[in-house]
Amino acid sequence: MKISSAAYLSFSNYIDVGETLRYMPHPQDKNKTLLKQEAIVTVQGAPLASYMEDLLTKRISFNAGMGRQAVEWVIKLDMEMKDLATTAVKSTDELLSQTRRQIDDITIKTKRGMDDLQHAAKKSLDEIHTLTAPPSPQSMPKL
Repeated sequence: MKISSAAYLSFSNYIDVGETLRYMPHPQDKNKTLLKQEAIVTVQGAPLASYMEDLLTKRISFNAGMGRQAVEWVIKLDMEMKDLATTAVKSTDELLSQTRRQIDDITIKTKRGMDDLQHAAKKSLDEIHTLTAPPSPQSMPKL
């Protein structure tokens, strides 16, 4: 697929620079894309034409390399951000799970404590009733 084709620099009959970018699917990895960048530099009718062509070609090559580094940096940054987001989600899920377990443990211990307290209160109340109840006629001595 041809994405871009343009003449970026033209000084009439002296210097002409044309660049073509082609993006193609990677032949072995469907998750990757290949970029072919081509620049054609032509210098005519000017003194030191081959020197100027060489100078322009080196500069274009250098700029293309910088562009590649920038694209790779953005891709790497994107991957790092996705990894960071995944780690944050995992940490949040783990924290929520731990919090739920701790709340469940506290709830169970509190319920057990309340049951024990209720049992102890009932036992104490039963003992109080036993101590304050009037004696039964059978337990009283006969005079």
